[in-house]
Amino acid sequence: MGERGEGTSSLRRLLAALGPAIGAGSLVDLARGPLGSGVALVATGALLLLPGLDRGAGFFVIAPFGASAVLLFAVPNSPLAQPWSAIVGNGVSAFMAVAVLKLVRDPVASVAIALSLAIFAMILLRALHPPGGAVALLAALDPSIVDRLGFSFVLAPVIAGTAVLVGLAMLWHLMTGRVYPFRQPADAGPHHTSDKPPAQRLGLGTDDLRQILDSYRQSTNLGVEDLGRLIAAAEQLAAAHNMHDLRCEDFMSRDLVTVSPDTPAGRVAALFRTHGFTSIPVVEKGDVLKGVIFQIDLIRSARRAAQRDQRGYFEMLARLSGPSGKAVPRARDIMSTGLPTVSKDTPAGALLPLLEDGQAEAVPVTEGERIIGIVTRSDLVSALARDLARHAA
Repeated sequence: MGERGEGTSSLRRLLAALGPAIGAGSLVDLARGPLGSGVALVATGALLLLPGLDRGAGFFVIAPFGASAVLLFAVPNSPLAQPWSAIVGNGVSAFMAVAVLKLVRDPVASVAIALSLAIFAMILLRALHPPGGAVALLAALDPSIVDRLGFSFVLAPVIAGTAVLVGLAMLWHLMTGRVYPFRQPADAGPHHTSDKPPAQRLGLGTDDLRQILDSYRQSTNLGVEDLGRLIAAAEQLAAAHNMHDLRCEDFMSRDLVTVSPDTPAGRVAALFRTHGFTSIPVVEKGDVLKGVIFQIDLIRSARRAAQRDQRGYFEMLARLSGPSGKAVPRARDIMSTGLPTVSKDTPAGALLPLLEDGQAEAVPVTEGERIIGIVTRSDLVSALARDLARHAA
């Protein structure tokens, strides 16, 4: 029974190893990837067949574009799917195939050499793109294309068609709410200020993340920024166990966007849209704190204005001047006052009761009457996660 049970367990492990290695796709992914790739291939074909473009000059769709579309639209976060990888990878593969066919006409040898050189060139140029192998095979298996087009085959259809696909992928993901090309470490923060996202203010730097990817040979599977996001998420999950001696100055936002009490509500609304903040401090000369405007304050003000004037919320928020005879809502009219404040030396633990009850989205950090920073819920959670991970190491 023991040997039989061990054999069954081994079989189960083998079957598990041969099973799916990726998670189940969401309903959104099931729609977004297939629909996007289908629309892109139709659009690419239409663009390459526009009147005036000579099919004999290489303007037509080739099979490897289907493989490129899978990467560009189904897994846009992969380094293999980025614009450089796609365009340069397909292009250099086509170049290698054409060069090989100029020298070697044996079908077996040309296929093997073209594929090998294509992979070599893609790795050398840091442009690994699996469909590039299919581009090389297409040319090697059908020398008539190369005989007709020569090195022009590299430009059209390969580079031209791939560039169209990449452009369509950028547009598609912009419309459907995905980030493509993937995030870069040098990108501006989510609020368009010099402050890094809360999860990146403590812990590993860009060079550290690159070293991790290189050490584990994962640089072709994951980007630096996405690795940072995954590490931050893991640290936040582990942060619930302990709390260490963190001070507000260690993780507060310092590059503040503020308004004066006389700032029109429409201007405040525009700042919320531009920066993606959840709160904006209201200050007087010398950064003296007078109050804080939260998004909910703005929404409530817009609702009241819309009920009075029978206008939509967003129209009211966008108005920088009121109708004749009516006062324009100002920052002082919608800000929250009497909020608790903390100093830069306040321990992080003291912020928990201030932020956990839902009454405030952020706590100002002050020196006397001056505001010098602000701590949001995301700032606090990320700081605790980072501190816990650092002490556990």
